[in-house]
Amino acid sequence: MLPFNLALTLTALVWSWVWPFRKRVIASNPKTVMISGGKMTKALQLARSFYMAGHRVILVETHKYWLVGHRYSWAVDRFYTIPDPKQDTEGYLQGLLDIAQKEQVDLYVPVCSPVASYYDALAKELLAQQCDVFHEDAKTVQQLDDKYQFAQAATNLGLTVPKSFKITHPQQVLDFDFSKETHPYIIKSIPYDSVNRLNLTKLPCASRQDTEMFVNSLPISETKPWVMQEFITGQEYCVHSTVKNGELRVYCCCESSAFQVNYEAVDIPEIKQWVTQFVQGMKLTGQMSFDFIRTPTGEVYAIECNPRTHSAITLFYNHPDLAKAYLDPEPFSEPLEPLASARPTYWTYHEFWRLVTHLSSLQEVAYRLGILFKGKDAIFSWNDPLPFLMVHGWQIPLLLLKSLRQGKDWIRIDFNIGKLVQMGGD
Repeated sequence: MLPFNLALTLTALVWSWVWPFRKRVIASNPKTVMISGGKMTKALQLARSFYMAGHRVILVETHKYWLVGHRYSWAVDRFYTIPDPKQDTEGYLQGLLDIAQKEQVDLYVPVCSPVASYYDALAKELLAQQCDVFHEDAKTVQQLDDKYQFAQAATNLGLTVPKSFKITHPQQVLDFDFSKETHPYIIKSIPYDSVNRLNLTKLPCASRQDTEMFVNSLPISETKPWVMQEFITGQEYCVHSTVKNGELRVYCCCESSAFQVNYEAVDIPEIKQWVTQFVQGMKLTGQMSFDFIRTPTGEVYAIECNPRTHSAITLFYNHPDLAKAYLDPEPFSEPLEPLASARPTYWTYHEFWRLVTHLSSLQEVAYRLGILFKGKDAIFSWNDPLPFLMVHGWQIPLLLLKSLRQGKDWIRIDFNIGKLVQMGGD
């Protein structure tokens, strides 16, 4: 696909010089904003939003991802790599501080991986004397990231969540009396697990033996607890929210799925009200992602909260005020939502993969082509085309070559988060 990607990029470069689609604003008080998670599309979206609002952007990633294609975005003024926080916590924190001091950063907006959200909370304390950090403290991050503690916090605020039980040993599941329950259950790892998170096996299984085999195959322990949660049927939804001092400033709700690479805004007032009450009740600051189930009768249940940016933020690609939600000191009258003109976002090569491997009829072909023509690639921009070329022609191929050289298996390419999904991966 390199010839296609190159031709598209060159066309966009010429077009942007001759007739730019959108002009950059000259900010009255420009800020220097540091954004982490540089390999992920959501970091690119935030970089573009701050840049178009007249601010200077510093992009950061860990050393492993020095090859990120987003570093070539015109929105990025400087790019740095720092140690992996799990392997070298002190190096990660000091790296952020060194960059913030060198570049005179005014605001740090973490675009966290699940692993990094806790370490970015630790960075908040360290960076406090240098810049503002748009993130919660370590205690709150741990509470929200823990699916069981989150369910307890929501219950204490009078909000609806499925019944949840903390599991630290497989025997707890085997001893549970499922006969008294209305719904089946599923079990999910509380620490982020990039592979097992997609396993939605219903409990109990067909037989006691099957249940025992399944739960004993999971890495459940005191140090790696799981949550067993009531499985409520209905439509799944995901939410991105940007919150400051309990005030909901950015909100977007989309239909969801286990492997989410398509986003289209929908209006579900009950979910918006749930999120508003929760962030106010917890007095949160930061970027909060939520997963919901809405039953056929209209009740909404929050499944989990991830205290980090959601990829649904790509729907704000043409919103002129997104940067204000992070920078303005004055309260907002209403949270920002995607503009009516915003098209659904997707990732071209995920759609191509589906087009060539999951087709059973002409109707399916028409549906897939409709997604491509009606929506917008989340990475590609006529004003900023180089990331599209470099992610697909440089970043992902090099990650594949590295995996091949090391003899490591991988499960899928995720163009959205810019990496290979692997067992035990980041």
